[in-house]
Amino acid sequence: MNISPFAVPLGAFVMVVIIVAIGSMKKMREKELEAHQQLRTQEMEHERKLKELELEKAKIELEKVRSSKIG
Repeated sequence: MNISPFAVPLGAFVMVVIIVAIGSMKKMREKELEAHQQLRTQEMEHERKLKELELEKAKIELEKVRSSKIG
């Protein structure tokens, strides 16, 4: 079996490229998961604020109803 003199260096280069690609993909996946978590946190915060505003609106409407009955 006759192996080309370029086979070993080429194989080593390909291996390094694959290792770097796997590391890069892992970092991208971690960033993607982090972004999804951040978006979910922002969404939950937004929902909480909306509920607070709805409560405040209900309180104001109740005050209006009470004041119109009194006055």
